[in-house]
Amino acid sequence: MRRRSLILAAVPAGLVTIAGCGDDKAASSKASDSASPSPSASGTSAAPPPKIVDGPLPAITAGTAFGEKPTVAKGTGDPSGQLAVKTVIAGGGQTVAENDYIQAHYLGQIWDTAKVFDNSYDRKTPLVIQLAQGSIIDGWRYALTGKKAGSRVLFSVPPTWGYGTGGNSQAGIKGTDTLVFVVDVQATFNAKSSAKGTDVAQDDADLPKVGTNTDGGAPSIEVPKVDPPTKLVANYVIEGAGDEVGAEDSVLVQYKGVLWDSGKEFDSTYGRKALTSFGLSQVVKGWAQGLTGKKVGSRVLIVVPPDLGYGDNPPSGSGISKDSTMVFSVDILAKM
Repeated sequence: MRRRSLILAAVPAGLVTIAGCGDDKAASSKASDSASPSPSASGTSAAPPPKIVDGPLPAITAGTAFGEKPTVAKGTGDPSGQLAVKTVIAGGGQTVAENDYIQAHYLGQIWDTAKVFDNSYDRKTPLVIQLAQGSIIDGWRYALTGKKAGSRVLFSVPPTWGYGTGGNSQAGIKGTDTLVFVVDVQATFNAKSSAKGTDVAQDDADLPKVGTNTDGGAPSIEVPKVDPPTKLVANYVIEGAGDEVGAEDSVLVQYKGVLWDSGKEFDSTYGRKALTSFGLSQVVKGWAQGLTGKKVGSRVLIVVPPDLGYGDNPPSGSGISKDSTMVFSVDILAKM
């Protein structure tokens, strides 16, 4: 079991979730219920890295601008047995690295038929997923690593680095099908990612003060020597300009948690050097209520009283005592 966040409502593996020792894949995207590029069981065996080649690749015949739903021609002739990759639009943003989370719109279709088996454009919700083995088909990992945010990438994926010989019956993909993807990479996130927005005054002397650094380092949290509030506090430290988080959404975050009484840190993504993703239905009530309505890109101070945290039943081994008030700095990087 790998260490996870302590905000999950009942497990000492990084504390914020209700659900246990599973990984974060369930929160990786609402699109994962369809034919998104999450791997099927038959497509997760480790294959040797492919050779990256220039083609052949079908043409994008309509929707040629970044962010527009593309129309892609049917493949002609035999597809490459390797990974054919073309940067159609070169972006100027941050370079994507393996194990980053990316936010992207995409369309996928079958080479031989041009049948579209999935796209995020119609859902009007980009995919947010980690480019990590076991989280996504290998073709995406190899095709998108090294590309820059703002890029449109066209690539074909043979079964070896797609869904394997078993295909994906839900999507109508056979084990012999080569897939064609168009991916618009909007953003990439890693352990150095931070909130982006406008600093908000922290002028209540009875509340903790949170650092406003956005260099990827953990912000400071200074807890005043007064009694903690008995009600939930959820205030902007940095206000982002993104969409508001809904009560049923999943989010990608950086966070740090300390105890009000001692100021002692008990959990942090910064210390693990790994972002965390989860659905708000998975987390302690203070987190769910505190993040609902807040904007993506923001840093939020959340003070969680015991009745909205762990109460008299904190996770074993967490360092959290019964009836503790917890203080968090949370950077909302993306909505999923």
